[in-house]
Amino acid sequence: MNSEYEVFRSICPRNCYGTCGMLSTVHDGRLIKVNGDPRHGYTKGRLCAKGYAYTDYVYHPQRLRYPLWQNPRGSGHWQRISWEKAYELITGKILELNQRYGSNLSLSYNKFSGNFGFLHYAVEGMFKSLGAHTKIKGNPCLAAGVDAIQYDCGEIASPDPESMAEAQLIVMWGVNPAWTAVQQLYFVEQARANGAKVVVIDPIFTPTAAIADVYLQIRPGTDGLLALAVIQSLLKKEAYNREFVLNHTEGWKPFEQYVTNHFSLEQASEVTGISLEGITELTTLFEQQHPCANWVGYGMQRHTNGGQSIRAIDALTGITGNLGVKGGGLFYHHPVVKYFPTHLLNHLRPEAPEGTREENRSIDLNNFAREALALKDPPLKFLWIACRNPLSQDTEFKLWEKLLGQLEFVVTVDLFMTHTAKMSDLVLPATSSFEALDINVSYWHRWVGLNEKVIDAFYESKSDLQIAQELTRKLNQLSPNFSNFPSDRTSEEWIESEFTPAILQSLGISHWRELYQGPRKFQRDLIPWQRQSFKTQTGKFNLFTILSKEEGLPALPIFIEPKRETGYPLRLITPQRLSRIHSQYGALNSLSDDGYPEVVELHPRTAEAREIRQGDLVTLYNEVGSYLANVRLNPTIPLDVVVGFQGGDTPINSLIQHQATDMGSQSQGSQGIAYYDVFVEVKKNLGNAHG
Repeated sequence: MNSEYEVFRSICPRNCYGTCGMLSTVHDGRLIKVNGDPRHGYTKGRLCAKGYAYTDYVYHPQRLRYPLWQNPRGSGHWQRISWEKAYELITGKILELNQRYGSNLSLSYNKFSGNFGFLHYAVEGMFKSLGAHTKIKGNPCLAAGVDAIQYDCGEIASPDPESMAEAQLIVMWGVNPAWTAVQQLYFVEQARANGAKVVVIDPIFTPTAAIADVYLQIRPGTDGLLALAVIQSLLKKEAYNREFVLNHTEGWKPFEQYVTNHFSLEQASEVTGISLEGITELTTLFEQQHPCANWVGYGMQRHTNGGQSIRAIDALTGITGNLGVKGGGLFYHHPVVKYFPTHLLNHLRPEAPEGTREENRSIDLNNFAREALALKDPPLKFLWIACRNPLSQDTEFKLWEKLLGQLEFVVTVDLFMTHTAKMSDLVLPATSSFEALDINVSYWHRWVGLNEKVIDAFYESKSDLQIAQELTRKLNQLSPNFSNFPSDRTSEEWIESEFTPAILQSLGISHWRELYQGPRKFQRDLIPWQRQSFKTQTGKFNLFTILSKEEGLPALPIFIEPKRETGYPLRLITPQRLSRIHSQYGALNSLSDDGYPEVVELHPRTAEAREIRQGDLVTLYNEVGSYLANVRLNPTIPLDVVVGFQGGDTPINSLIQHQATDMGSQSQGSQGIAYYDVFVEVKKNLGNAHG
């Protein structure tokens, strides 16, 4: 046994802005410490609490160790089985369904962001290798915002987040980096040291709001109107960037007429909850502080008008001359993955054999249970779940329960026994990111890092790639040429195929193995959308676009009230916890930040009206479901809002009915989910509080 200390390079693969570089220390084959990697130019050797807790995560006593079979499903009667037996069960069902229906359309998967490593695309590649199947489309995180920016600019791209250090004004619209993007605060503080002002616009007085120069507590879903009100004020003062407007915009005249005539500042103040003084102060900052970085959080577009709101903020960024300027711009999302060929994701099966059904059918990830239940000829019978926990993260749990009752076979691949895993026939233990080689990129910064294999697999856990390869070999043994997934290609070979000459050149390396020495930064698109190069048909910034009109949306970035289709009085907002990413890390007691697993926050006056006191056990309820939690009184919460947090033993998403955002179909194939247009009532429970 090796008794020396070894240090490896790792990349955090979570659905997070950071995608942090890490140094993993191993002793006697065991991961003993995780630190930040100082060679990572964005994260610069810093981690969040979740990163430092990875040793607890990897060796947690609740982590899955072996394949488990449950019979009957949902009974809790689990039996340890071998991987060979697991593959026999899976392949037997796949082949039987293929014979029954004459295709693989009865097979589908539900997979998203539990691990963003490239080799986890093996799930999609495995299903594509089967020919026609029921594939997923959509994005639950940012669909409306991506569409909005593409309507305006022709493509989704954000400035280099490190350039935010050169801003003189940073406006955060519904983003809380103190909890969700702590690494970016380094660049925010650099800007402040050089005289920049920081404004936070958020319905919730967050830890980020507490350190801002200006905090504006806005009514949820009205950010777009505030942006338009600032534009109106700038027009009255003739304080907008005429050169940009005249030479680089499409549709200025109708947009100007709408902003000038459709509403008054007094009306905007009443709707948004921002005083006229607050609108004036924000207008003055946009007028005097250049360049300005507008940072839009993903939560802000989780309303039925989310895309329109982002278009309005984008318009404000443009007419103030802050697009294509270093330190300025609209900061939202920059998918570095788009530079890569992503061969696993795009693996294609050759022409289907004669007599088979060749057409895939699609199902919306954001409305999965409802659409799956409606499938006919054939119905959905087999579901593979990986890198997701839909019974915590999705909506309409009652439909999910109905779907799980209808399915004939459910496989979940995970590290822990999640809510979803508990309702599966077969649970397969997955490796952690420390137990498999991979490449990771960010959807925020431009750094690319190698994730080394640090330790051996935990007990009998396997990676998505390994499972796909072994399952393919078993399928083809039983039915020759059933799958064409490359079952013998190594992790290194898959990674090498991603690094085209253009990518290597942009990273300044000659071979991907140079990443063993440290992450590298893409040198392309550091300031996207130079003023002469918008990717629209006209090459200009679209204040008016016929593309959105063709989708039944307004051609202009106008304000539309978010929908409210219920009589319940309190709006439910469900942000991320400080110590969680959705339901991930929920098993780690060392990261508990609440004192008890389920907690909601109310204004004291909202609570008093319902005879509720600090620590009381309450029920949140609406027409969809109910949720039990303890109350924490918070005088900064708006009177008509209740704040609950994602994760926990009882998912708060049980209260959320599917409701679509206004945009998302153009870029993601389906609209997003309006998670924040949910309304509830709260009542006090008789009996003792939790804990």
